[in-house]
Amino acid sequence: MSGREESRAGTAPSAAELRRAHAGRALSAYDRAAATCRHCGIAREAAQLVPTSPVGRAAGAVRLASRSLETLAGSAPDPAADARCARNAAAAAALAAQVAAAREGTGASPALRAALTASKAAAAAAGGTAPGRDAVLNTAADEAERSAVAAARAAGWMD
Repeated sequence: MSGREESRAGTAPSAAELRRAHAGRALSAYDRAAATCRHCGIAREAAQLVPTSPVGRAAGAVRLASRSLETLAGSAPDPAADARCARNAAAAAALAAQVAAAREGTGASPALRAALTASKAAAAAAGGTAPGRDAVLNTAADEAERSAVAAARAAGWMD
């Protein structure tokens, strides 16, 4: 059932419920991104306004995800914006995973694939005809995030 169909059927989650789900996924992806950066030795200071390297791009994305989470915490629930926050955090984690995988070789491939899958799933949940409200896309994004966390842990990027 799509977000629109749920609204018509009266089963759609509230904006506050969606906020909790998107925020949880965003925090998880941010934690994964930050842990992967720490694992790679990427300091926050490596962030570049105009990135010229993968390290600068990853650090910058983590910094922007952090700011996005701060904004999320101080704003009213908005499923589309909340889903975009989760998407941005997942993208930051994917950038960090690319740096980690490049440094560690093929052993990190499952973690990189999981990070890219989580990023794509979060992007799908943030888009479409019911941005942030599609239950199927949100569930897929939640599952992909859980898989990405497990893969990052297996790769030694997270505790």
